[in-house]
Amino acid sequence: MLSISKRGEQMPPSPIRKLVPYAEAAKKRGTKVYHLNIGQPDIETPPAIMDAVRHADIKVLEYSHSAGNESYRRKLVQYYKSVGIEVNYDQIIITTGGSEAIMFGFFTCLNPGDEVIIPEPFYANYNGFACAAGVNVAPITSHIENGFALPPIDDFEKVITSKTKAVIICSPNNPTGYLYSKEEMLALKEICLKHNLYLFSDEAYREFCYDGEYVSAMHMEGLEQHVVLMDTISKRYSACGARLGAFVTKNKTVYDAAMKFAQARLSPPGLAQIMGEAAVDLPASYFDAPKAEYLSRRNLLVSRLNKMKGVFCPNPGGAFYAMAQLPIDDSDQFCQWLLESFSHNGQTVMLAPATGFYGTAGLGKNEVRLAYVLNLDALNKAMDCLEQALKIYPGRIN
Repeated sequence: MLSISKRGEQMPPSPIRKLVPYAEAAKKRGTKVYHLNIGQPDIETPPAIMDAVRHADIKVLEYSHSAGNESYRRKLVQYYKSVGIEVNYDQIIITTGGSEAIMFGFFTCLNPGDEVIIPEPFYANYNGFACAAGVNVAPITSHIENGFALPPIDDFEKVITSKTKAVIICSPNNPTGYLYSKEEMLALKEICLKHNLYLFSDEAYREFCYDGEYVSAMHMEGLEQHVVLMDTISKRYSACGARLGAFVTKNKTVYDAAMKFAQARLSPPGLAQIMGEAAVDLPASYFDAPKAEYLSRRNLLVSRLNKMKGVFCPNPGGAFYAMAQLPIDDSDQFCQWLLESFSHNGQTVMLAPATGFYGTAGLGKNEVRLAYVLNLDALNKAMDCLEQALKIYPGRIN
């Protein structure tokens, strides 16, 4: 009998997408589903970047350079300079979304059996990328009580072994919305220098910081050879379907190795690079409106959640996610129940159970992630659904 690989068996399902069949079934029954489970913004993609593709004079849609079009990489140099990051165009590899940038980091910097430290809860797909690369995740736990701040450096020291090769951070964070401070980033710098570790920095949400200053890993002097920046236009310009990201490093050995993986997949998306170039030409003021909208949504969501009996939600400092603690027995069962068995005025809400964002088994059982990517009216209705659901959920814990 044919069998699948161990890797295929071990690959974890997406906690964000695994409930999709239940949502589809709910919709077929006529139930309106408010999707707070996935970071798919409803903010309009800038018309100017869509027009750049529509008006492109293309006779043949060719492969680009494996590192991406030089014209786009040079444009990105301008963009990064605007956020205080000094890089050259030949230190950038354009990728198929931020996901491929993360994969390149794993494949380039770590061997099978190596370990990577990640503060949990973390972006669930890091687990999948680690599995694909044969890398082991060493989680260190941050806690909802202090808003998911960076765990103490002592916690890092406790899990570092001879196999530890890297630390991954995401700031502003997905799934918690936590924004790392300069002091926390300096602490990470010291641990990476002390133990000779790579620092993978996922900065997909840098434009959306509300309560603090954005600090990039690439702002850290003396850490240049350790940092691999993973980036994407998906959330920045509400262009998730473009699948356009970037792998950025000043470490030439790492860059040259990553280029071999880039060559193996031939080239990044061609039409998306046209969009990307046009996006760099948008005025800095473009971000004012979406940032203000997300801030309003955050304030509404957090306020509504914390007014519900037994619910606690810390105020996220950035991105467009929040983690909430609910008076429930099992977040996976609760999120499925919302779609299978509950409706309020013909409506329900889809959330992401937090268990899939933790590497430590058993954590997140009473937490969910909410993506505030819907307009204020839809968010209010979604919160009405959640409030009513918590009153009648059979597994409620008082």
